[in-house]
Amino acid sequence: MNFDATGDGTSEDAWLASPRWRSVPALVISEPTRLVVVAAHPDDESLGAGGLMARADLLGIPVHVIVATNGDASHPRSQTTSPTQLASIRRTELRAAVRSVAPGASVEFLDLPDGRLGAHHRELTARVAAATAGDGALIVAPWRHDGHEDHEAAGAAASEVARETGAQLLEYPVWMWHWATPTNEQVPWEQFVSLQLSAEELSAKATAILAHTSQNLPLSAGEGDEQALCVGFREYFDRPFEVYVTPAGPCPPPGDRFDDFYQGGDDPWGFETRWYEIRKRSLTVASLPRPLFAKGLEIGCSTGVLTVELAGRCAELVATDTAERSLRRARARLAGQSHVSFVRGTTPTEWPEGSFDLVVLSEIAYYWSREELQLALRLIDASLTEDGVLVACHWRHEVDDHLQGADDVHAALRAYPGFSVLAEHREDDFLLDVFVRPTAQSVAREAGLL
Repeated sequence: MNFDATGDGTSEDAWLASPRWRSVPALVISEPTRLVVVAAHPDDESLGAGGLMARADLLGIPVHVIVATNGDASHPRSQTTSPTQLASIRRTELRAAVRSVAPGASVEFLDLPDGRLGAHHRELTARVAAATAGDGALIVAPWRHDGHEDHEAAGAAASEVARETGAQLLEYPVWMWHWATPTNEQVPWEQFVSLQLSAEELSAKATAILAHTSQNLPLSAGEGDEQALCVGFREYFDRPFEVYVTPAGPCPPPGDRFDDFYQGGDDPWGFETRWYEIRKRSLTVASLPRPLFAKGLEIGCSTGVLTVELAGRCAELVATDTAERSLRRARARLAGQSHVSFVRGTTPTEWPEGSFDLVVLSEIAYYWSREELQLALRLIDASLTEDGVLVACHWRHEVDDHLQGADDVHAALRAYPGFSVLAEHREDDFLLDVFVRPTAQSVAREAGLL
């Protein structure tokens, strides 16, 4: 998604006119021992969480701000200010902004590359984890689905730390207010909470936002030095309240960090070109015990390569993924196939509604904790028809991001009482199992051959 805060976006008046604000609850959090604010770029912290920082400072709660990049890519066509100079300017502006809302706050600059934050997930995660060491921290970070790759990377890192440490987590949208509309299905109204700001907090926040002079005013009259944030864009953050997104259930694994993979090409995993992937996909599809299913569900569809083949075997197919970039490519790949629908969500906490006679878990379940896998099994059991089929296929080798191994996942699937193994394929590299209800018959018996 290309971003330009000087162009037309959804007006603040349109947002404020939505009747859905009436159902947004007030922010209620356990008393934190410290507030850790993560910013992808200088000014994110002021726009998204300036009021909360002021509130924490007033209450005597320590505030620590982690700034992932120096924001030196905000004016890539400038003829007057080099990226190095701009980085220095923006660091100075950020310190002034933070002093406006939380004079006692500490600031940590990570100096990671602006526009390529996703490639530095481990480093960013480690620094956020170090800042939240101990009990009682509240992490506030950009929303994982904000649409900007750096914001999503920062949110993904914060989410991972929250999940692993038990820290409280809030996420603040920035770009969503610009590109979305109040009726957009991607707007997480059900997860919104609001923090009403006092006059003093609102004034401090406004001062902090204006401290980012390089973004609010042109660097010069020259071409390429234009104002980065227009007045209309700043209006989203002049509200007398701040909006945060709360996690839906347990903190989910940070799926959107996979968006970084999708920047480099249409086939970052080699789904279409590697013989290993082509063969595994053929085996998966060949394992289906029926030629046609009424309604299928594919969890973790990625760019839609397997979805194409499943679409030919299902009268209706629902495919899900956490990463918007991969879903855009999947939608393009299956354009014109109206019986296929795509849903963005983090499974298993965000599970599609409806009944299915085919559920496919391909290279997804090892990203779930044991508790999440058990939740997924209960949800599959509840949504799978009596003649339904569950297909699971997973890479067996160790990967840092995997919370479980493939053998652990498939052992849990086999132990679940609602399913029986119909077919199995085991190799050094992957496991492929087909499950049916315990009363189901073999393919030959179903075909009348026995």
